[in-house]
Amino acid sequence: MRQFPKDFSALLSPAGRRLLDGRHPLAGALARGQGRFVAHDGLLDPKASAQVLALLERTLGEAMRPMEQPIPPEATTGMKYAYEERLPKTVKVTTAFLDHGRSPGRRRAVEAGLMAMLQSPSFHAFAQALSGYPLRDKWGLQALCYREGDYSGPHNDHHPDEPLGRDGYTDLHLTFSNSGCARQLLVYEKDSHLSHVASVTTLGGVTCYRLPFWHYTTPLEARRGRPARRWVLLGTFLDEF
Repeated sequence: MRQFPKDFSALLSPAGRRLLDGRHPLAGALARGQGRFVAHDGLLDPKASAQVLALLERTLGEAMRPMEQPIPPEATTGMKYAYEERLPKTVKVTTAFLDHGRSPGRRRAVEAGLMAMLQSPSFHAFAQALSGYPLRDKWGLQALCYREGDYSGPHNDHHPDEPLGRDGYTDLHLTFSNSGCARQLLVYEKDSHLSHVASVTTLGGVTCYRLPFWHYTTPLEARRGRPARRWVLLGTFLDEF
């Protein structure tokens, strides 16, 4: 594979195609009240996923930029009483905002066909089929690459100041981990506790979120002596009203 396929559906396994057609048990899972998060690693074709990983490394590897939000000193020094700490979102990862015209990664993504794939109607249809929500036909796109030690701290992705997203929206993540990844977990909220976990060091994994809800990713652990990279292609979809 020298270019990303023009249509996202080319990456799907037989199970993924059944989901796209509404014939898979996960169809409409979020809207049917099966929690605010679903994960499955059998919806993308394994061979196509390996090719996507190689293409991401080759086309976006040098275009990713650090995104770091450390713990601010005032989170501790500003306290006057025990247990009143307030921790904002912290993160350490590399990223490319693919729908920003000046993003270094956007040009590479366009040249390699990644933008066309992620903007294809089947990508929207897949997100809609999995979530069960009617979604707008314009959506945001981002690429992330976690390396050893990279993580995302507890956050809920709530945007009460944005009228179109404050009542909820959908994120679709596609994960492509290389063989150097040993472990990374997504810890997420259920019944108001951060009590559930899912492994995200998959090659061709799909996760879908109905936001806002609380979650975080643990630091990426690498296999000894091997570089670890977990790529995530992310689509953010607002509801169609």
